[in-house]
This record gives sequence, C-alpha cells and structure tokens, in this order.
Amino acid sequence: MPFIQSKPLRFGDCDLTGIAYHPAYFSMLVDVNEAMFASFGVTWKELMYERKMGLPTVTMNVEFKRPSTYGDVLDFAVHVRNIGRASLDLETVVTVRDEVIWTIKQRIVATSTVDHKSHPWPDDVRAGLTRYLEPAA
Repeated sequence: MPFIQSKPLRFGDCDLTGIAYHPAYFSMLVDVNEAMFASFGVTWKELMYERKMGLPTVTMNVEFKRPSTYGDVLDFAVHVRNIGRASLDLETVVTVRDEVIWTIKQRIVATSTVDHKSHPWPDDVRAGLTRYLEPAA
C-alpha cells in the first residue's frame, strides 16, 4: 500500500499563466517524503539532529505527462519499491482528479552527517518503510 498525501498547487508554485513550475514539484515531493517518515514516527529533524543522518537523493528520473495549474490538488502516491542496506527506492505517482500528471523514480541513501558515508537504515526506520513496501512487478 502506498503512502498517500494531497498537496494544493498554490499561486507561488506557478508561472504567470498559472502553470506549475517544475521546481515547485520537487519541493512538494520533499514535503511528502518527509511526511511519509513522520507517518511511522520518525521525523527528519530527529534523523538529522539527533541521529546525525542525512537522506540525499542520488538518482532521480522524472516523467512529466501534462501540466497542472493553480488551484489543482495534487495527489501523491509514494510506493516503496526496495529497501537496501542504506538505499531506498521510491516510485511516486502524482495525479490530479485521477489523471497522472507526473511520475518520479528516486533513490535515497541514508548517510552519516559526520563522515558523509552511507549508513545502514536503523531498525525502526526500516520497519516503518516496510509498511509501504511494494516491490515493482
């Protein structure tokens, strides 16, 4: 089962014609990913400042299908496709009124903010991510 969250497309996310700026999409995606972690009780603030972990995106493949416009509500469905030792493969499908507007496949890697090397997922984080695990067919 994917993690689901809806986000409104605000005026500041758009150009003068009311079409979304693609950088705004990435900002929304970060918010949604952060909310997914919070849904199982682990905040990014805790990971960063208490556990000294970073979560950089190391690969990203985006496909834009159609534009979205000011006032649209974007529905994000985040599918966890794989949980590695320190990696996390996500596939997010973004829809407006059940029509796919863009998709993204991304790999996030857990790192230490002290030495900036990969760091295994803590057991509680791995367990939380497993709630959303749906390996690709």
